[in-house]
Amino acid sequence: MNQDNYLEEALKMRNLLQEFLKKHDGVRYPSILGVREHIFTGSVSSLAWFMSNQETSFVTIGQRLLANPLRVRFHYGHPDVFDRLFHLTRGGVSKASKIINLSEDIFAGFNSTLREGSVTHHEYLQVGKGRDVGLNQISLFEAKIANGNGEQTLSRDIYRLGHRFDFFRMMSCYFTTVGSYFSTLLTVLTVYVFLYGRLYLVLSGLDEGLATGKRFIHNHPLQVALASQSFVQLGFLMALPMMMEIGLEKGFRKALSEFIMMQLQLASVFFTYSLGTKTHYYGRTLLHGGAEYRGTGRGFVVFHAKFAENYRLYSRSHFVKGMELLILLVVYQIFGQPYRSAVAYIFITASMWFMVGTWLFAPFLFNPSGFEWQKIVDDWTDWNKWISNRGGIGVQADKSWESWWEKEQDHLKYSGKRGITTEILLSFRFFIYQYGLLYHLHITKTKSILVYL
Repeated sequence: MNQDNYLEEALKMRNLLQEFLKKHDGVRYPSILGVREHIFTGSVSSLAWFMSNQETSFVTIGQRLLANPLRVRFHYGHPDVFDRLFHLTRGGVSKASKIINLSEDIFAGFNSTLREGSVTHHEYLQVGKGRDVGLNQISLFEAKIANGNGEQTLSRDIYRLGHRFDFFRMMSCYFTTVGSYFSTLLTVLTVYVFLYGRLYLVLSGLDEGLATGKRFIHNHPLQVALASQSFVQLGFLMALPMMMEIGLEKGFRKALSEFIMMQLQLASVFFTYSLGTKTHYYGRTLLHGGAEYRGTGRGFVVFHAKFAENYRLYSRSHFVKGMELLILLVVYQIFGQPYRSAVAYIFITASMWFMVGTWLFAPFLFNPSGFEWQKIVDDWTDWNKWISNRGGIGVQADKSWESWWEKEQDHLKYSGKRGITTEILLSFRFFIYQYGLLYHLHITKTKSILVYL
């Protein structure tokens, strides 16, 4: 089980096994018995604390709800007990595919449910669990989970479950597996669409017409609506289940004080950052497939991560996207300045500025001794060595920039036609953006598209 098991918990094992003989929904005997986890690594660092709180709420209040009344609990990680005979006589637990077995746990639950098994959850027994404690470990873990979720989205198991569940179980299943990742993807895509749309309105002169035209002068309620919606997204929603769980176990005054402490320790920065990790890896797996296992080691690490390492990990997923959004926000402000008040701009884009700042600077904020001068000098030397090293056969990605680049583009080699086409279409946004700017900088007298081409 690779879990910690406390002596007094082991004494309850007999009671747990007895549950196999009891019909839980009046129809079926359980095929998997779920128990809760006790995450004990919370005191190592602030990140470990957020992670342990998030996981605790997931393995208690989350699983409780999934098992009853939603009836869509599958199997997440280790603390579950399987009915061996049931599974061996129904095709085993795992699939013979290393890519799908990235999330073999949940696929075991899918298999069990599809073959008329029933999965329950019991909270009188708990097993200990160590979680990742450094930002890079946590990001690798999140990337692995997001990759796995992309594979689930593309798998037949979800398709079959969706076809065979009744309406309510189907909706619950969607919301608790694929849907939660899909909605994070949509959240980030919405920011892109919103900013590119706004930029277009500004560059085409339509925004000015709307702002200064007589018919649109009283659009104050609209501005207020936009502003209020943006503040809700600031990672507060991520913390709600945690609040509920801490409230139930330690009392609501304690929950409130812990929530305030978490905000002071930049929990919303951490959650906004992990939003980017999830979106990037989930979206990439949907387009190109190719999920891979990322060993996090789960060591007891609180050490300074080198700049080059942070760059390798987050360049595609956060830094490049953060820079793009930053440029969009700045250009939007420059062209809209003459006729729009600064307050309106701040209201509309506050949450986006927060997201951009988070994506660009969170790895350095959460890096131990990140601002120590000697460490910065060492990081610079290390990064220089990495960037100037030529790649080649057998050279690792962490030794040379070229090898890393090859590895980053690897998924495009094995992608299908759909993935490549979507990627090309998405990249067209940069051309459109340049065209808008060319119009406004009055470089040419003509406005024909030929100049641009």
